[in-house]
Amino acid sequence: MTRPDARTVAVVAGVAALGLLVTLVVWRRQDLVGVVLALLCVLLAVVAGVSVAAAREADEPPGADAQSVDAPPQSVDADTLEALDSRDALRAVRERRQRLSDP
Repeated sequence: MTRPDARTVAVVAGVAALGLLVTLVVWRRQDLVGVVLALLCVLLAVVAGVSVAAAREADEPPGADAQSVDAPPQSVDADTLEALDSRDALRAVRERRQRLSDP
């Protein structure tokens, strides 16, 4: 048996969650069965969302978000600035600006 595609899982889980939601609205059960159906509906919605994210990730070319190894970082994040002394941070920013301005 082959493993289902992420899109197929997303569609099946989405339709099942929608069906459970309609069932909950029509039945208006407020007992244990209603709680179990609601939790199952939430679980199926989460599965559908994760499957959609997996399908989108599979469509992207590998390394689209990754920077090349020899390229300098585009910005200095807040954690790095916080870890550095203020003089070191200013020096790093000046050096980065000089590298970017020099051809």
